[in-house]
Amino acid sequence: MARIKGVDIPNDKHICISLTYIYGIGKSLARQILKAVNIDPTKKTKDLSQEELVKIRDEINKHLTEGDLRREVSMNIKTKMEINSYQGSRHKKGLPVRGQRTNRNARTRKGKGKVVANKKKV
Repeated sequence: MARIKGVDIPNDKHICISLTYIYGIGKSLARQILKAVNIDPTKKTKDLSQEELVKIRDEINKHLTEGDLRREVSMNIKTKMEINSYQGSRHKKGLPVRGQRTNRNARTRKGKGKVVANKKKV
């Protein structure tokens, strides 16, 4: 397995898909990176030479990925919480941040349903 930015990327997939295992790299950025280093996107990861891997690593280092990107996102959320913006208050309460409705859905953010006393199921 090839390691890029501390992430093991799968050998049996096309390099274009394998690069998306790195946080911060989607399909379009993966294609841009491969175009910049002149590597065929349909080539399998195990078929890459060491010099091709080095070129890919150098190109990826030009972009914000993995730990640096995670740190920046978490700092942005903390800043919003500190300045008490609307989004920051939603983060604090553990509710959806981007305007979704909450009276019927939002179980991912709200968690398991809370039991209300003296209320029977019909």
